[in-house]
Amino acid sequence: MEKAQTGDWVQVFKVVLKPEERAPGLPPETAKVPLTMKVKGFLIDQSAAVGDQVAIRTATGRKVEGKLIGINPAYEIDYGRPQPELLNIGFETRSLLSGEADKQ
Repeated sequence: MEKAQTGDWVQVFKVVLKPEERAPGLPPETAKVPLTMKVKGFLIDQSAAVGDQVAIRTATGRKVEGKLIGINPAYEIDYGRPQPELLNIGFETRSLLSGEADKQ
């Protein structure tokens, strides 16, 4: 089993609020689940395996404690399919700024 060492880039999971601690007035489907977070940062502890409780230091300097869920985690950002209307904006903007659009 892979272990993270002090200073390794890791991801932790933490329950911020239990369902009974959440604000009143939330929709029922939201109120019945805990508020959770995932945070990436540098491991403060000596060494840890996935599933261990650890402390990390985030890129903004916060200290966060939680359950280790990833070692050297990938960025999993997905903005969906490209929007055809947006594909040429960069070209059109450069053309307008350079004055080439006036010549056409």
